[in-house]
Amino acid sequence: MSGLVWAAGLGLVGAGEPAAAEPAAADANRQELRTLAEEAGRELEGAPALEVVRWAVERFGDRFCVTSSMADAVLVHLVSRVAPGVDVVFLDTGLHFPETLRVRDQVSRTMPVNVRSIRPRLTVGQQDGEYGPRLFHRSPDDCCQLRKVESLERALVGYDAWATGLRRDDSPSRANTPVVTFDTRRGKVKVNPIAAWTQADVETYISQWDVPVNELFGRAYSSVGCWPCTRRTRAGEDARAGRWAMFEKAECGLHG
Repeated sequence: MSGLVWAAGLGLVGAGEPAAAEPAAADANRQELRTLAEEAGRELEGAPALEVVRWAVERFGDRFCVTSSMADAVLVHLVSRVAPGVDVVFLDTGLHFPETLRVRDQVSRTMPVNVRSIRPRLTVGQQDGEYGPRLFHRSPDDCCQLRKVESLERALVGYDAWATGLRRDDSPSRANTPVVTFDTRRGKVKVNPIAAWTQADVETYISQWDVPVNELFGRAYSSVGCWPCTRRTRAGEDARAGRWAMFEKAECGLHG
């Protein structure tokens, strides 16, 4: 099944949905997932990315999803080869470049995946009214919390595991990214199939499979986020130097 699903930010439990697990059962499930993640992290270190994906799909089935910023569709394409119809979570902050949204729409049209475009509870205008205009330039951590982190928390309800496109060569802060780990904050297994890939590996995959890529990479952007907090990078700069360049900030909060 493919298509684009718009998820409203209502935060409501629909009729007929199961109630939250009792605390003891939830704690047991959390510990089971932690143990599973730790064992898989050791056993799958050094394994090919497709093998890591197969493990996750076989273990979690439809309780496994992919997250993508739509900088490119490498991870989405990789997982779709193993699990056609997989859910792909995209956090539509309301502040994305048009080029990013074009990648999302192309993925939805051309790949056998189910894109879930998750919007924040507040529109940008509502956020301006409640917190003041241009929060991203005054307190980017708060803006990321409202427009990304909270949205991801809602989006991951119903899944036991999620895949990301984190790579060790993205930045020094990601140098020790495991292929499988336990996301303590959310109580879920976090799968990073391409953690060991280099930029050259990514480019080879894109060329081999003709994977959609954000056009901004051809315009001196080396990392793409929301437009107010992303600038072009200069020769010799770290790949993520263009993100939140006026602040001592390197991550949006989704990964730690």
